[in-house]
Amino acid sequence: MSDRKANLILPNGEASIDFPIHSGTIGPDAVDIRALLGKTGKVTYDPGFLSTASCRSAITYIDGDEGVLLYRGYPIEQLAKNCDFLEVCHLLLNGELPNSEEKTRFDSKVMRHTMVHDQINNFFRGFRRDAHPMAILVGTVGALSAFYHDSLDLDNPSHREISQFRLIAKIPTLAAMAYKYSVGQPFVYPDNELSYSANFMRMLFSVPAEEYKVNDTLARALDRIFILHADHEQNASTSTVRLAGSSGANPFACIAAGIACLWGPAHGGANEACLDMLEEIGDVSRVGEYIKKAKDKNSGFRLMGFGHRVYKNYDPRAKLMRETCHEVLGELGLENDRLFKLAMELERIALEDDYFVEKKLYPNVDFYSGIVQRAMGIPTNMFTCIFALARTVGWIAQWNEMISDSEQKIGRPRQLYVGEGLRDVKSIQQR
Repeated sequence: MSDRKANLILPNGEASIDFPIHSGTIGPDAVDIRALLGKTGKVTYDPGFLSTASCRSAITYIDGDEGVLLYRGYPIEQLAKNCDFLEVCHLLLNGELPNSEEKTRFDSKVMRHTMVHDQINNFFRGFRRDAHPMAILVGTVGALSAFYHDSLDLDNPSHREISQFRLIAKIPTLAAMAYKYSVGQPFVYPDNELSYSANFMRMLFSVPAEEYKVNDTLARALDRIFILHADHEQNASTSTVRLAGSSGANPFACIAAGIACLWGPAHGGANEACLDMLEEIGDVSRVGEYIKKAKDKNSGFRLMGFGHRVYKNYDPRAKLMRETCHEVLGELGLENDRLFKLAMELERIALEDDYFVEKKLYPNVDFYSGIVQRAMGIPTNMFTCIFALARTVGWIAQWNEMISDSEQKIGRPRQLYVGEGLRDVKSIQQR
């Protein structure tokens, strides 16, 4: 901890106040304002918490200006090219990549929990067939706490560990069940001989009447999607998980809260919105018309999948997803598909047009992941479920870190009140 201080000078002759400055491993320093209210009677005003560090974390680091994303210090580019998803899960949860023996043991623990309680099947009958899969996922993940009473003691490390394995293992099963229910097909049970991603593809796409063979190129593409979405620092859904967890809520409830937050179109629903935009444009011949709209602030049209709130440079995940996108399109022979040709033309313009380059509106990971998933046959209403599946391990790692942090308290943001002042209630005859 540094001895450096930040000095706050208050108006009206009030005494100035010193606040400690903390330095992280990398990234901006943090002014510790925990004593602000008690010392001054004042609070900070920071809508969206854009300049507020709510915790100390050793999991993920982002430098948006330089386009850097690190999991436990490892660049996302290296992890996506050299590791599978469960290796990254081990890294996020335990702080280090596994060796061969640790990987075998970790993979076995995850795959041993892929089945869900048979009575959970009954939950699905309560949903309409046209229910959004995310609505089903929020409900069924939250309901897991009703089936696993043996792992809800937050003070017991073994309970926390078994819960994390159950969540990572069962979310793909529940997501696949949500899809199968929506299309009227029977549920497909897990095959633990397959890899994590291949197993999910089989549960999603196979039917009992036919043999299903997993395409290795597509399974690897899906695995890369999982890796790229596994964690992303203190975003809205992660902050939601931490906030729910700060009250002592069980991990299943906390992850369900994160899924609910992720569902928003400004967060996890962005790749679904990208495909909707492409459908609206419809054809390559109309790209110029929509590019013109995107440059016109008064048009009301927004080019989805371009730019990023955090990254002011090229999203490092997008570079990797772009490679995967072209691999998948080549594997499936879809380079000349109408929608994909349209997407590639938008990509070309965004990378070459001065307007987009100057404003750094590069294609982001949502743009490419939506295209990849559509090519694989995943319907757009399942895109956010895929995101939730991938992000579950990051949420759990963040939740674990929060539970173990002695400085954490129940979340309680302050407000700047702008409502009516004190007034008396009049009788109903006087109102």
